[in-house]
Amino acid sequence: MNKPANRGSLRIVFAGTPEFAAQHLAGLIENNQHVVGVYTQPDRPAGRGKKLQPSAVKQLAIKYQLPIYQPENFKTSDSIEQLESLRPDLMVVAAYGLILPGKVLDTPKYGCINVHASLLPKWRGAAPIQRAIEAGDSSSGVTIMQMNQGLDTGDMLLKTSCIIDSRDNAADLHDKLIDIGKPVMLKTLELIETGQLHPQPQDDSQATYAHKIQKPEGQLDWSMDAASLDRKIRAFNPFPICYSDLNDLRIKIHQAFVLESHSTNQPGEIIAATQHGLDVQTGRGALRIKYLQMPGKKVLPVDDILRGYPDLFKPSSQFSSIPEKMP
Repeated sequence: MNKPANRGSLRIVFAGTPEFAAQHLAGLIENNQHVVGVYTQPDRPAGRGKKLQPSAVKQLAIKYQLPIYQPENFKTSDSIEQLESLRPDLMVVAAYGLILPGKVLDTPKYGCINVHASLLPKWRGAAPIQRAIEAGDSSSGVTIMQMNQGLDTGDMLLKTSCIIDSRDNAADLHDKLIDIGKPVMLKTLELIETGQLHPQPQDDSQATYAHKIQKPEGQLDWSMDAASLDRKIRAFNPFPICYSDLNDLRIKIHQAFVLESHSTNQPGEIIAATQHGLDVQTGRGALRIKYLQMPGKKVLPVDDILRGYPDLFKPSSQFSSIPEKMP
């Protein structure tokens, strides 16, 4: 596909890797911004065959014939000289996944700005979308930040917010933040060009940290209350997906709802298995599981799974309540 004519006067280098980043790069392309180069992480093995796969950002850059650069890091002089040769006015970063050293931050005329998926200073770090849902936040947003050498600690340039609905999972919130993030990113570019930005420092005392998601976190601890487990299931969907063990089978849990329960059953014990769902006792209240995934199978409604496993999900059967230790 041919590159569109340039409208923006800034020479922009874009840096990002997953779909969230690719959608923001698409926003630059669709608005005819002058993207002179695209940085993304090296191709990684993925899928059952573990074949090298290009990132979502790389795939989009190929489509629009944009120059692509994939350094492992910026520790070599060659990588810095390569960036300097692009003569960037600005680097726009979104979920790149690499730490940028001071030499990179100082190379563009206007430095580097980051499209961060939270309302800073809340949820600095790698997993702001998931941690916001897991914590029960009622709102989230996108902050455009001037990058410095700290971890998401730079001055805030513009913010925009959205509601986290009570049934939103991480995929839902991800898409909402893309929708509101692209316009505020483009507005930031306009204000940079016209010299009308008014950076605001972050209040470090209000900062929270969004730790990177690790797969073992997905194991459900049924001694927790039902509302917390429901949030975790939504926060970890589509990755890494929550799970629990039953009769030595690792079962992934994709969707559940909170039920009032005054049962004396043990946490993790199945209370009922019907066409309406699988009801499981928690430390407080119960969860009605609606969608499950058996090992090696696709995601199905509980009603369909019960027909295939009539003896597995009987009342009084017990899910494991002992989480694995984190590595």
